[in-house]
Amino acid sequence: MDTTADFYLERYLVPFDLRQVPHYSFDVVVLGSGAAGSAVALSAADEGASVGLLSKSALTDSNTQLAQGGMAAVLAAPDTFESHVADTLEVGCGLCEREVVEHVVRGGPGAVQRLAAVGAHFDRGGDGSLELSNEGGHSHHRVVHASDATGREIQRCLTQAVAQASDVATFPNVFALDLLSDPDGRVVGVLCRTVRGELVAFQASQVVLATGGAGQIYRETTNPTIATADGVAMGVRAGCRVRDLEFVQFHPTCLYIAGAARVLISEVVRGAGGVLRDRHGVRFMPDHHPAAELAPRDVVSRVVFERMVATNDTSVFLDLSGLDHDPHEAFPHISRICRFFGIDIARDPIPVRPGCHYLIGGLDIDLQGRTSVPGLWAAGECASSGLHGANRMGSNSLLEAMVLGEDTGRATARAVDRTVHIATVHGRSESPSTPPAEVNIDDLTYSLKALMWRQLGVERSGEGMDDALEKLRFWRRAVRALPLEGPRSWELANMLTVAHLITLGAQGREESRGVHHRLDRPRTEDDWRVHLTFEPVVEAGIVRAVRSARVALPEAIAST
Repeated sequence: MDTTADFYLERYLVPFDLRQVPHYSFDVVVLGSGAAGSAVALSAADEGASVGLLSKSALTDSNTQLAQGGMAAVLAAPDTFESHVADTLEVGCGLCEREVVEHVVRGGPGAVQRLAAVGAHFDRGGDGSLELSNEGGHSHHRVVHASDATGREIQRCLTQAVAQASDVATFPNVFALDLLSDPDGRVVGVLCRTVRGELVAFQASQVVLATGGAGQIYRETTNPTIATADGVAMGVRAGCRVRDLEFVQFHPTCLYIAGAARVLISEVVRGAGGVLRDRHGVRFMPDHHPAAELAPRDVVSRVVFERMVATNDTSVFLDLSGLDHDPHEAFPHISRICRFFGIDIARDPIPVRPGCHYLIGGLDIDLQGRTSVPGLWAAGECASSGLHGANRMGSNSLLEAMVLGEDTGRATARAVDRTVHIATVHGRSESPSTPPAEVNIDDLTYSLKALMWRQLGVERSGEGMDDALEKLRFWRRAVRALPLEGPRSWELANMLTVAHLITLGAQGREESRGVHHRLDRPRTEDDWRVHLTFEPVVEAGIVRAVRSARVALPEAIAST
């Protein structure tokens, strides 16, 4: 069932003439400095490529930096690769691709060793062996961690390794505006704006998007402020096929205090014995799943959401009073944050609610990270590799970033073509005129976030998605008529683009599966055990439409 939907976009966000723009030239350019981007850069440099690593903010600002739980890997008996694969397939609700899952899982021990080799300090027991924790969906303790700030430790050691790599040049605080394409549609570089407000072009025969997620599309999110879907939107404007964008994962336990930034309360806390209670003190998860608080994230998020509605409350509560050890010592980062708000986590229940956590869908890639556009690759959260299916299992994302990031780095280095040049790129010549009425970018951004939380959140319905699509089309027409003159407006344009595609995907998937739960179509249907793709139609500097298609999983590698 292939269809085509109107989807008008300018190919480039801003006007430019490359004859007037300074250039940098590298073999490989990587956008994003989190675990995936850093792994790509280090691996490509090890293969002899010159690498430019660009970051929208500081090199350490990433979703990786905020990851608390850890990284899953098979490291000790009785755990096995087969068990980790089976758990991932089960949680993925029939949409994982077995070949990808097996490859990533088997790469786990080596990834942990390489992180340790560049200085990562993971928690160890008295005998020196790695401590392993448990999370939802895992049948064994297999999550390596560094207290409750594992992502910060991984980001620290990778950033340090990048700084010491002689063939990697870093460019922090650079806003990537658009991928540059030659007349044949091949990506040959990136157009950026520096912190000083100047346009600059980075030429490379291989460009890798590792730009992270899209959490800021939603009002409630665990993601940093820079997670505005830039990479996926840039890829779409360059003609890249996207896949499974309807699958947006919500983490069930975000610290909820009105006016405060949403902070993730790691799944490891529930793995250590934390339980969920409602406002009346009733523990409710055992009534909904045999694994109770350690059920898969989609299940826990929906049950928490339903309990909030049933009790007419803005949150539920995470109770750590029954732990057999001091939670302040076990979870110092969480303890410190909660103490700031007057919450003693050993005694006081922590108010929590779901928040947008992870973009499962993204740019459609193969096992080495290639997208549908020549010269363009993707890794990490902005990519759809086939690992997570319809529901990501906790701590598999850092594993994917390291294993597939290293694979992509090697592949890009071997594909370098030094004959590629950006002189063939034809830029956008004109910007829209000043509109007759002022448009408040911040207000429109908040309206978008609130709409997506209401209509495309933990629960969806056909009627709600129809309403969302109508508003998104209206807002996109307004923004398209604006001269986009700064980061806030560029981010809004990117967020609207990806929000529109998320809505089209959710509207098009006529079932409930994994994190995609439709109140009007609550059953999981065998006919929908497919990937849903959108492919942009780029003509004469305009993205005129997107073609959608249902793509069956190859039976030989599909999950069971």
